[in-house]
Amino acid sequence: MKFNKLAGFGIASVVLFSSVGSVIVNSGVAVARPALGTTRVVAQSKSIIASGNFVKQEKATTGKAKIININGKRYLDFDKRFRSGEGPDVKVILHRDSNIPLNIKEGDYLTLAPIKSFSGAQRYAIPDNVNLDNYKSVGIWCEDFNATFGYASLRK
Repeated sequence: MKFNKLAGFGIASVVLFSSVGSVIVNSGVAVARPALGTTRVVAQSKSIIASGNFVKQEKATTGKAKIININGKRYLDFDKRFRSGEGPDVKVILHRDSNIPLNIKEGDYLTLAPIKSFSGAQRYAIPDNVNLDNYKSVGIWCEDFNATFGYASLRK
């Protein structure tokens, strides 16, 4: 029995390209075709609503905060340079004043979420019913001790 090198190439190609989708072998040449259900990447519409740099209040806090709009949804983004001191029960808040005091009062802020990480880039969804005109800054706040670690005044 003779082994055809070209046929061997076609079989190897089927193995190599099968994860891509289907493979058609035509005249000994394997051609990859995209798989059905291939995900298309759609360009996102992104705009910056407001931004500011973090400053220290109780603990060293650095980096930049931005409120962005991506396809109609609003998010609070911290850049990769974000760093804050650590503590228990730390929250990310929006505050009514541009300068957040060390100890905050009920009704002056909105808690977005527990902090994800004390360093690096991260994103928090802002609920659709939040009127951003009512908030002038973002803070890193320890609820247990009512202590603002740092904040960023937001400028449009």
